Amino acid sequence: MSEPRWVPWARRFVLGFLALFTLLPLYVMVSTSLKPLGDVQGVWQWIPTTLTIQPFLDIWKTIPLAKYFLNSLVISGAATVCSVLIAIFAAYAINRYKFRGRNFFAMTVLSTQMFPGILFLLPLFLIFVSIGNTTGIVLYGSRLGLTLTYLTFSLPFAIWMLAGYFDSIPKELDEAAMVDGNGPVGALIRVVIPAAVPGIVAVSIYSFMTAWGEVLFASVMTDSDTRTLAVGLQEYSTQVQVYWNQVMAASLIVSVPIVAGFLLFQRYLVSGLTAGAVK
Repeated sequence: MSEPRWVPWARRFVLGFLALFTLLPLYVMVSTSLKPLGDVQGVWQWIPTTLTIQPFLDIWKTIPLAKYFLNSLVISGAATVCSVLIAIFAAYAINRYKFRGRNFFAMTVLSTQMFPGILFLLPLFLIFVSIGNTTGIVLYGSRLGLTLTYLTFSLPFAIWMLAGYFDSIPKELDEAAMVDGNGPVGALIRVVIPAAVPGIVAVSIYSFMTAWGEVLFASVMTDSDTRTLAVGLQEYSTQVQVYWNQVMAASLIVSVPIVAGFLLFQRYLVSGLTAGAVK
């Protein structure tokens, strides 16, 4: 049965509205980043009268943006790598082996996603300070401490997602690899992981995004040397001035790694999320 004539027009209208809703803030961000500060503080103009790239040059001088960028890159990258590596082995064990407490462990991992992040802020702060006072290992105000903090959020999701994705990979592949002389670890590395690349990529992107844009813990667990981009952008606002053009320019720079990751791994991301969500 053919659909009514108004349905295609309604579809176009909805899609056009959603596109406008998405692109309009992006246009404001880009146009503001190309304006002098005086034009930004004056009456808003949709079409800039003066265009300049000076804000993109000044963002590196107004605040130590390069240091914050490096901190975010190191912390997010370390949290992603550790989360994915641990999740691969944990998810493989949950999916392929039957052991006492397996279901309880899986449900415990999933239940951690129900609690708000702010609930763990004070306990983690006290734990890090206590460890520093007892052992001399500095976790509070360090990259290592913030990396471990982000693992508490990304690791449970990564384990659950990969366990669901491994469920879509036939166990006969493991058995065939073991017949060829591989052990369980060898079968995982040589057979299962190559077949699970889409799921691993999806989990990696999620873990990186979680760490890259996080503000609450980064504002408490870091100092001036380990501050990340999400917190450092606040320094463009002072008591006497707000550099809106530089804020927008820096926001565009900050979004580059995430956008590039989505564009490069889009096909893996879609298949990884859909397969991992089946379970």
